[in-house]
Amino acid sequence: MRTLLWNKLAQQDYFDIIDYLLKHWSEKEAQHFIDRVSEIEYLLEKGNVDFQNTNRPTIKRCVITKQITLFYRNNDANTVELLRFWNNYQDLKNLNL
Repeated sequence: MRTLLWNKLAQQDYFDIIDYLLKHWSEKEAQHFIDRVSEIEYLLEKGNVDFQNTNRPTIKRCVITKQITLFYRNNDANTVELLRFWNNYQDLKNLNL
């Protein structure tokens, strides 16, 4: 099993998305997002899957929902760092990783 590290931006993004869903949508939608992130965490921890490459050599991306993408990197063979949860409707030029 690999270790998952959440950087501060990923943590903030995650909680901001949950707050937004609870405020503008429903508890059901927020729970769906939380469950989906947990599924992806499990896959990354198991280490038997890597998701789509990006134009940055060390960074990969995983679509969580149609609206949200997770960006992460493998720091080494045993550690994965979650970098950002990104709203796909935002301009990627503004993405700081």
